[in-house]
Amino acid sequence: MERLSPDTIIGIDLGTTNSCGAVAHGDGQVKLIPYKGGEYTIPSIFAIDDKGNELIGHEAKRQWQLNPRNTLYATKRLIGRAPRDEVVDTMQQSVQYRLHAGDRNDVEVDCHGRSFSIQEIASRILAKIRDVASDHLGFKVQRAVVTVPAYFTDRQRQAVKEAGALVGLEVVRIINEPTAAALAYGIGKRLDERVLVYDLGGGTFDVSIIEIRDRVFEVKATGGDIFLGGIDFDDAMIRFVLDDFRNKHGIDLSSDPVAMQRIKDLAERTKIDLSARTEAPFSIPFITMTPQGQPLNMDVRFDRKLLEALTQHLVDRSLKIMGGVMVDAGITAKDIDEVMLVGGQTRMPIIQERLTRFFGKPPSKGVHPDEAVGIGAALYGWSLQESSDLKLQLLDVIPMSIGIEQAGGAMHVVFPRNAAIPNARTIAATNAVDRQSELAMRIYQGDQPWSADNELLGEFTFSGVRPGRAGEVRLEILFEVNVEGILTMSARDLDTGRQMKTTVRISTR
Repeated sequence: MERLSPDTIIGIDLGTTNSCGAVAHGDGQVKLIPYKGGEYTIPSIFAIDDKGNELIGHEAKRQWQLNPRNTLYATKRLIGRAPRDEVVDTMQQSVQYRLHAGDRNDVEVDCHGRSFSIQEIASRILAKIRDVASDHLGFKVQRAVVTVPAYFTDRQRQAVKEAGALVGLEVVRIINEPTAAALAYGIGKRLDERVLVYDLGGGTFDVSIIEIRDRVFEVKATGGDIFLGGIDFDDAMIRFVLDDFRNKHGIDLSSDPVAMQRIKDLAERTKIDLSARTEAPFSIPFITMTPQGQPLNMDVRFDRKLLEALTQHLVDRSLKIMGGVMVDAGITAKDIDEVMLVGGQTRMPIIQERLTRFFGKPPSKGVHPDEAVGIGAALYGWSLQESSDLKLQLLDVIPMSIGIEQAGGAMHVVFPRNAAIPNARTIAATNAVDRQSELAMRIYQGDQPWSADNELLGEFTFSGVRPGRAGEVRLEILFEVNVEGILTMSARDLDTGRQMKTTVRISTR
C-alpha cells in the first residue's frame, strides 16, 4: 500500500453493535483497517471496570458478563433523542445499565458512578477507530466520512458530528448507510441499474432504492426503523427462555444482571449458529440457585423453526417498511435489478427466503454484509480528496418530512419525505403583534399531521425583527438542507433587505 498523506479521509461505519474503519487509496482500492488479532470490526461497547479503567471495543466486551451494569452497548439507538421518548423507556427495559434525562433534552447513561452523554460514548468509539487507523497508517488520522442510518433525523446527524468534534475528529461528511453500501457495490463497474438495499444491522433497519448510473448514485426513496435490528431478534429469544425457566422453576431471572448477561451472550451465539444449523442447544449451567441452595441449570433446545416463529413479526415489519418505500418510489418488484443485503442479521436464512420469494430472484452476493458500509464510506472519503480522480455524484433524500408548527398545532411541511438533498425552500412570514422584535418557530421532523407527534428538532428564534404594526413586516425565511441532511435557517426582511441571525435552541420540552 502506497504512503498516504495525513489529510487522508478515512471511512467509519459507526454501528450499533460493531464499528469499523476503512481507507481507499491508489485508484480506488479499499483496505479495511485491521485491529490487533486480525479482526476488522470493533464492538461498539464502552465500559469502566472496578479499577476505574475505561475500556472500549473487544476489551469492554470481554468483561461484559462480570460487569453488566457498567458496560454500555447499543447506545447509538439513543443518540440525539429526547429523554421522554417512549423509545428510551423501551430501551431501559432491555439493558442492564441505567439511563436518565440530561441537561440538553437528551439522554445520559450512568457508568461506574459517572454520567455520560450519548455523544461522549459515541466519541470514544470514534476515537478508538481513529487511533487504530492512525497506528496502522503511521500518521494521526484527523478526518473521516461517518455513516448513519438513512432514517436518522437532523438532530441525530448533528449529534454524530458533535461526537467527532469532542475528540478532535473532523467529520467531513455524514452519509447514509444504504447509500454507502451501494457505493461499495457500484463503483468501478459502469453500472446502469436500480438496486434495493435491505440493511438490517444490529440496531437499525433501513431500506433505500438507489439508481446507479456509472458514477451517479441517486436515491429515489428511503425508509426505515431505528428500533428494528439484530438486538430485537436476540430479545425475542431471551423473553422465550426467561418464560420457559419461570414456568419450570418459578424463578424470574430478569432482575439478576449477571444471569441476564449470560443469557444475552448465548442468545446472540445461538441465533448465529441457527443460520448454519437447524438446531442448537441453549444450555447455561448453574445459572441460579433454588431457595434451598440447589444449583439450577438452564436447558432449552432451540431449532430454526422456533427462532423463525419468535421473530416472524420482526421480519414482517421489515418487509412492510420495504413495501412502503417501493410505493413511495413508484416501483414494483420487477423494476428492481438487484437486491443487496447489508448488516449481519440478513444472514438469517428466512430473511433471504422471504426476499427471494418477493422479488422472484435471490439477493445479490455483490457486497459483504458487514464490510460494505465501511468500504463505501472510505470510497466517498477518497472522492472528496483533492488528489483523487474519482468524481462521484451522490443524490440523496430526506428520510422524513421537516416542517414548522402552525397555530393550532398542525404541521406545516417545508420539505416532504424523500425530497432530494441538498435542497432549499423559502416561506413567507409576518409579525403577529405590533412592535414584535422576535419571531420564534418550532421545527419538527416526522410524517405525522400533528407537530407534537413528530420529533422536535428545536426552537429557532429570529431576533432583530423591524418593529412595525401587526402584519406589516414582510419576512422571508430560508430553510436549507445540505448534502448531509442537516438543516440551517436564515431570515430576511423583504422591505429593508436586512438579514437576521438565527439562534437554534434545542428544545427542553
